[in-house]
Amino acid sequence: MSKTQLTVPGISCEHCKRSVLSTLTPIAGVRSVDVDVPTKRVVVEYDETVVDLDRLKAALAEEDYPVAAAQPA
Repeated sequence: MSKTQLTVPGISCEHCKRSVLSTLTPIAGVRSVDVDVPTKRVVVEYDETVVDLDRLKAALAEEDYPVAAAQPA
């Protein structure tokens, strides 16, 4: 399992939080998603043998939540 913290500047409200959760949670290999609206950070725990970070970032970008930075959590 990998755990990565994503900085997503477009997160500004509870609607954004729900959108991010509903985008990432159904992806195969994603184990957990935690969205912190005030800090604009998303922590994703995922199985890197099933899904990679680029796929997660692309899914968010498709929903207009581009990732500005990613680092191990």
